[in-house]
Amino acid sequence: MTHLAPEEVGEAGALATRPAESAEAASRPSPSRGRAWLSRRWVLPLAEAVVSLVAALGFTLLSTYISVNPVVRLGQVSGLAKLQQYVAVLGLPLLAVLLYTAYRGTLRRHQMAKRLVCAALAGLATGVVAGGVVVALRGTPWGLGGQEGDPGALIDMANSFLHGEGMSGIYPPLFPGLMAVWAKIRYDVPGGTGFALKDFQIFFTAVAGPLTYLAWRLLLRPFWALLIAVPSAVLFIDPIRPYSHASMLVLLPLLGCALREMRRAGGRPLRGTLLRGAVLGLVFGVVFLWYSGWYVWAAPGVGLLALFLFPWRAGATVVKRAAAFVGVTLLTAGLVGAPLIYQMARLRSQHPDRYGFLAVYVDPAYVLGWVSDRSGTLEYQTWPAAGELAGQSGFALLLLFAVGLGVGLALRNVMVLTAAATLAGAWLARFWFASHMARDQAVQLYPRTTWIIMYCLMILAVLGMMAVVYRGSGWAERTLRPSGAAPGARVVPRRVVAQLAAGMVCAIALFATMGASWSANRYMPQNDEMSMGIDAYRAHIIKKADGSCPRYAPTGNCQDIVTREWRQNADRGYIWCGGINPVNWPAVCGHKAPPEELLKMEQKKKEEEAKK
Repeated sequence: MTHLAPEEVGEAGALATRPAESAEAASRPSPSRGRAWLSRRWVLPLAEAVVSLVAALGFTLLSTYISVNPVVRLGQVSGLAKLQQYVAVLGLPLLAVLLYTAYRGTLRRHQMAKRLVCAALAGLATGVVAGGVVVALRGTPWGLGGQEGDPGALIDMANSFLHGEGMSGIYPPLFPGLMAVWAKIRYDVPGGTGFALKDFQIFFTAVAGPLTYLAWRLLLRPFWALLIAVPSAVLFIDPIRPYSHASMLVLLPLLGCALREMRRAGGRPLRGTLLRGAVLGLVFGVVFLWYSGWYVWAAPGVGLLALFLFPWRAGATVVKRAAAFVGVTLLTAGLVGAPLIYQMARLRSQHPDRYGFLAVYVDPAYVLGWVSDRSGTLEYQTWPAAGELAGQSGFALLLLFAVGLGVGLALRNVMVLTAAATLAGAWLARFWFASHMARDQAVQLYPRTTWIIMYCLMILAVLGMMAVVYRGSGWAERTLRPSGAAPGARVVPRRVVAQLAAGMVCAIALFATMGASWSANRYMPQNDEMSMGIDAYRAHIIKKADGSCPRYAPTGNCQDIVTREWRQNADRGYIWCGGINPVNWPAVCGHKAPPEELLKMEQKKKEEEAKK
């Protein structure tokens, strides 16, 4: 059986002492008071959390000192370059410390340095993305999207909370509710909820990396937690709605942790089991109120998996304690999430999703890429680009090969099972909704399964590589150790393993800074409605609270602040064929475009002719 955290890893994640090391330690002087303090179980995990959050938020704060005109492309490039300069100045010394301790320091000191450096890198990764949003929104109090689209809906929901209207349909209430509270405390002016949205977009983008890393640290060592957290956070985080993707990133490791605790409940005192269940239930309830969509896609597979993993035949005592853990977890989560659960039960299917965009029109079996409704010049006939083998790219083949390693070598591991079950459940749900789309004229958000499916594939790939490393090292120790060697002697020296891991951390850091810059660049202001830059551009053309235009407004005629409450849009009864020329609606969506879309097309033609 391949363990995510082998037995030689202590509760705090530090390496346990081997026999040879114990003899060496016995000959040393008694540890100092500082070392004894650091040996406490909670100190280093707390240090990791603090370091990661400080790195993320500190870098975001540092980005506010970048002085460029974000509406001009050269200013955007200069801002992105300054971000890279800052992260290099902060990150290179961290990597230098890691490499130095790997080659010259004691192994214990290196392990502590690796924990803190990995935590800091996880914070810096999304700190750069948040810093890019700071640069893109420099000079305006408004957030990405301004008052339109999904950001506009969030602002309207927050206004409804301010005016005592309560929850907005079946949408998770915690984020807009906190927006309303922050707007009242910090701003308390017309448009204050929009200003609060900007603060939240930046803050929760920054902390997405630390939260993901810390969630995976419940199950994995620092290097492997970093290897999952950084690529997934940089790839999936969406600063326009950072709360939704952050909830997905932490939900999967939390589900794995809950299943692991269920299996271990029989060997723990009942009081500790109930306490763990209550804490996990509280976290699950808060995440549910934060963004509930991922529970829909994860529930089928994980629910069935939980039935298989439950210790039905382990004896009455074990069954009772495991059942008590599950019951307390579900009860606590249900109590916390009760307001949203009640709304879902009351309104049921009164809010169908009928919004189509590029991801709705492409091959539904493609799950290794994503485009938003700001798809630029891409069309479903040309995207995604066909790969070399049956349309699959080299990246897809390598990823699937690593997934095969995870399933083949570590299937007994609870996190491998969790990711595989989630993937299978989301895969089936995706095609069920897609297959009924034409009949029901409802999309039902099925393209969002692309994110959770790809996340599960990435998890399985990393766990597959980890299984190869652990099994390969175990095989080498068993078969290559000379006869008569001391029990503590190692075929592959720990120093070599530490040096290799340090080098790989450097590679992850380089990927993180490059990927974060790519992510930030997508949101730089651009006056193109089919570009993701339009969301930052809209923030620069809305008046401030005092009625003046933002500092870098490209025009002197800015939009007025609009204060409205949230109202459910009328159900048209058919799929809105977004991103498609109204003339082509019958061929793509099977029905004619509404008159307003045809009118909009005519106006656009007149504007283009006038420019010519």
